[in-house]
Amino acid sequence: MFQRLGKGVVGHPWRVIGLWVLAAAAIIGLAPKLSTTTNEASFLPSSYQSVQAQDLQRTAFPNAATPAALVVVERADGRPLTAADSASVHALAAKLASDHIPTLSVIQTGAPSANGLVQAIAVQMPNAQGQLSAAQTDAIGTLRTDVATAVAGTDLRAGVTGSAAQSVDQQQAGKKANSIVAVATIALILVLLLLIFRSPIVALLPVIILAIVSQMATGLIASASQAFHLNVDSTVTAMLIVVLFGVGTDYVLFLLFRYRERLRSGEPSDIAMINAISRVGPAIATAAGAVIIAFLALTLSSLSLFRSLGPALAIAVATTLFAGLTLVPAVVSLIGTRVFWPSNAWQTEPSGAHFATLGGALGRHPARFALASGGLLVALAVAAIGFHPTFDLNSGSSTTSQSTVYNAVLLKGFPAGATEPTDVYLASTDGRAVTTGALDAYRQRLASVHGVADVASPRLAEGGTVADFRVVLAAPGQSNAAMATVRGPLQQAADTAPTGTRPLIGGITSVYVDLQVAMSHDYAIVFPVAAVLILVILALLLQSVVAPWYLLGVVGLGFAATLGAAVSVFQYIGGSSGLTFILPIVMYLFVVALGTDYNILMVSRLREEANEGLDPRAAAAMALRHAGPTIASAGLILAGTFASLMLAGGSTLVQMGFAISIGIAIAAFVMAMFLTPALTALIGHRAWWPGHQPGSPATPNAAEEPALVGAGTTHRTP
Repeated sequence: MFQRLGKGVVGHPWRVIGLWVLAAAAIIGLAPKLSTTTNEASFLPSSYQSVQAQDLQRTAFPNAATPAALVVVERADGRPLTAADSASVHALAAKLASDHIPTLSVIQTGAPSANGLVQAIAVQMPNAQGQLSAAQTDAIGTLRTDVATAVAGTDLRAGVTGSAAQSVDQQQAGKKANSIVAVATIALILVLLLLIFRSPIVALLPVIILAIVSQMATGLIASASQAFHLNVDSTVTAMLIVVLFGVGTDYVLFLLFRYRERLRSGEPSDIAMINAISRVGPAIATAAGAVIIAFLALTLSSLSLFRSLGPALAIAVATTLFAGLTLVPAVVSLIGTRVFWPSNAWQTEPSGAHFATLGGALGRHPARFALASGGLLVALAVAAIGFHPTFDLNSGSSTTSQSTVYNAVLLKGFPAGATEPTDVYLASTDGRAVTTGALDAYRQRLASVHGVADVASPRLAEGGTVADFRVVLAAPGQSNAAMATVRGPLQQAADTAPTGTRPLIGGITSVYVDLQVAMSHDYAIVFPVAAVLILVILALLLQSVVAPWYLLGVVGLGFAATLGAAVSVFQYIGGSSGLTFILPIVMYLFVVALGTDYNILMVSRLREEANEGLDPRAAAAMALRHAGPTIASAGLILAGTFASLMLAGGSTLVQMGFAISIGIAIAAFVMAMFLTPALTALIGHRAWWPGHQPGSPATPNAAEEPALVGAGTTHRTP
């Protein structure tokens, strides 16, 4: 199949390029804009308590939601507010109300804090959940401008925080992060490809092609999201950049390295490209298939965040795969060997190459290499036991953003949970109004809970059938302490509801609690299903029931080692209370799925060498000699592109960037280059059972053999 594909692409390159141009124009021109959300509750299904509470709040208290923005005021000298200062705060609220800023509704001044250091103005913004509209984003900007103008030249200073303000700051930080990641990724690819091939054409080729492919993939994802009503998280855009350029460059490298190898064996340019596709095409397709299936396994998640993320990334990889097997070889076949200009290094393999030396050492001492590489992974994996998740998705914001700065100011005078209160709702189950006496007693029980700083008097919905108790926790809403309070004693107190009522706990902390439950559910389903599917793919590629098992074990050990490295750096060394809760899933996406690419490339080359009649140790040595440079180059580029996420700022992206980049490095430079070939050499011919056996050399590409023989490919690369 891949031989026919190669002949078709190389024989009709202009047709292939023309079809891609037409498809790109249609997809990019007709696709809607990709919209994202930062509302964590929108990711949960309706069966969770926090979502039910949010639905109840919208019905019973449509105009009494948590303020979308808080104008926080303090004295510039840090002293307590005077009576005149407090009067100025009230005047500021009146001025803001008279400005009639679009999308802002109720503006209400609160009392100064008990220590007098801070006073806040609550600002309502109806329907401020999830992705803010352009008008709402502009409203926060206008509010901030008006506040700054009003306090200029006075003894006061003020800023805007709250959920809507945080969302605006996250959007701005996200745009900045995308720009940083895009520039860093492209620059890294250009520099590394120049160093590897010493050719500006090779360096620019994947960047130009993948820039077009990325626009097509984004258009396809946007269309799919709109058609199936998927909630796409705001972090997807940055991940798409590194996935498309990182994975796409990997596939280009896989092809170009094999193309160069065929050229060095004496084949003409067109025959070399056909044979390169026929030889490495199955490995690329299988690697991409494993990644796509692993991504699609996320559709089994209970969280719409991952149900949409999986298909989005799968679309990106599939688009990149088709480009890598059709568009890239079509362009290269037109350019021919001039693609390597001005370098002539493609004509001969360097004598005494480092990978030839490493391959020879591994072939002679596979047990030593297996123990050293496996021991390193085990040592790192031990640290993963200390993994502790945190549930603050707002940690992606910059510490210098106005919402973050003035949230800290607010904490000078109010409890840590003041900006993220928890709501305990009592809903009548018999249609009768709840009695005042029952509500007062219930409020006292809630207020007595350890970890609760304050419980406001209940607000009653029209008809008195729903009561809302606004609970301020002593700890920040996203903290482990707040989650423990909501999950434990507050839930127990809430369950002592008066007869004829049903309690529901809402608010952001309740959302985090439900997210933790949902994640535990997903770990138990998504990971095993993905493992089984990848196992099947490996078995089909290798025609073996032995190799897939130890390869999957190697990948699992690499996952644990990566998590352990992240725990060591951020928790043990950095002193962080935990790592973002989505990190294991993200690591699964990129370390397990993408890291499998390198294992597939190496093991397919191992099998190819075994099919040429080499004994297991010689096959391992030759596989490392030929596949090692490809894996090292691809791993370096992919790890570097993901490391660029660390430049975007915000703890979430920093943790993701580090974990994924170190995981890719482990997958390429430890697992694929050393552990996998060493284990295969030790297991011997049994690794390919029931396929290739000693004394009966198999020809997995038998259908391709006439073209290969006719092209003179019986020559072995020196």
